[in-house]
Amino acid sequence: MSAPCVFDIYVADGFVLTEFAGVVEVIRLANRINGSPLFQWHVRSALGGPISASAGVTVDTTPLPARPDADYLFVLGNADPACPALSLGHALSTYTSRQARVVLLSEAAARYISETKGDPHSHTTHWENRAILMERLGLFDTKATLAVESGAIITCAGMGATFDITLSIASQHASSATITTVADILLHERVRHFNTLQPFSGKDVTTTGDGALDACIALMQDNMEFPLHISEIAERTNLSKRSLERKFNRLLKSTPNGYYRGLRLNKANNLLLNTDMRIYEIGLACGFPSGFTTIYRSAFGMTPHAARKKGRPK
Repeated sequence: MSAPCVFDIYVADGFVLTEFAGVVEVIRLANRINGSPLFQWHVRSALGGPISASAGVTVDTTPLPARPDADYLFVLGNADPACPALSLGHALSTYTSRQARVVLLSEAAARYISETKGDPHSHTTHWENRAILMERLGLFDTKATLAVESGAIITCAGMGATFDITLSIASQHASSATITTVADILLHERVRHFNTLQPFSGKDVTTTGDGALDACIALMQDNMEFPLHISEIAERTNLSKRSLERKFNRLLKSTPNGYYRGLRLNKANNLLLNTDMRIYEIGLACGFPSGFTTIYRSAFGMTPHAARKKGRPK
């Protein structure tokens, strides 16, 4: 029997519980199904001791080892790309120098991208963090896929995609039947490929049932920072502006401009409450280069500053 594959799972205060489950539950279930330990894992942190997730759950951790013997290091995000505990340059090299692979999730990936300043097209992160990288560092070429493998480093969007990435990695050490069963237990219908595009803020889960209208909405979703004129959207989808307006009114009970504005405001609100982007940066990222505070207050009944203060936990 071969030795179990070892995962080190690094967490910082405020780590995302979804991502933790996305790693641990996959390999735990694989062990259960297999009947013998295919995988072992250790929960690590910078100094060791109890570390709390953003959901309030606390896990016990041990410090990162000076001479790691793990096959994989997973570094979880924590909703703060500037968190000092996610700056792991030297620690990452201690793993990669020993032929381990490093998986950086969401904010951890964003921190790595901003610090290494390598080719952004060779990495990805959660779409919220991509907005920060674009506005602050001008890194417009960061990929929008679920994950990107670049040598020993895998950058990943994190959140629910963590299950896909862990299932994919585990499949290299367990039988396909075992991984399929794990996915079935998790009610995970299919393991998405690394190159699968992330669903972005404001994107509807279902389509309208009208192909031309769906194409218009897709154009809006892909052009949040620099909004297109409605006449250009109509032209690109071979519709007259009047025909487009009728479709929006009939199927979505909205005008094209109102719907487009709503998508951008929803994205702005999400960035406001879930990132540390400056308010003017959020306005720029969502296509409001001026007057963002007034527009936001009109839509949500309070200023962006007040909304952020109200939405932050005490």
